[in-house]
Amino acid sequence: MYIQVLKSKIHRVTVTDANLNYIGSITIDRDLMDAAGIIEGERVYIVDVNNGERLDTYVIAGERKSGTICLNGAAARKVEPGDIVIIMSYAVVTPEEGKQFEPRVIFPDTATNRLIDDK
Repeated sequence: MYIQVLKSKIHRVTVTDANLNYIGSITIDRDLMDAAGIIEGERVYIVDVNNGERLDTYVIAGERKSGTICLNGAAARKVEPGDIVIIMSYAVVTPEEGKQFEPRVIFPDTATNRLIDDK
């Protein structure tokens, strides 16, 4: 048997753009991806703190230090620029592995979407 555990979390970032006319995904500043341990193409779950929407999609790497958090395609209908979102990914592990697994959680500055120690 396998279980899913939280692998990565980008806690409370601000949506910078919503692009309906783009093939679906979320574009995330590559610095945030690296800090959270999320790779391009990885499936992520997104929770919009402002309106309660929950959705999943895959990641496209954005420009480093840009602070980009852009929902693309149909997902753009679920958020508004300026909304605060939480982005999470999960890993499939055995229960024994899950007991010892530690997720990578980051808390960027919600005003800039940059890492706090990356001024």
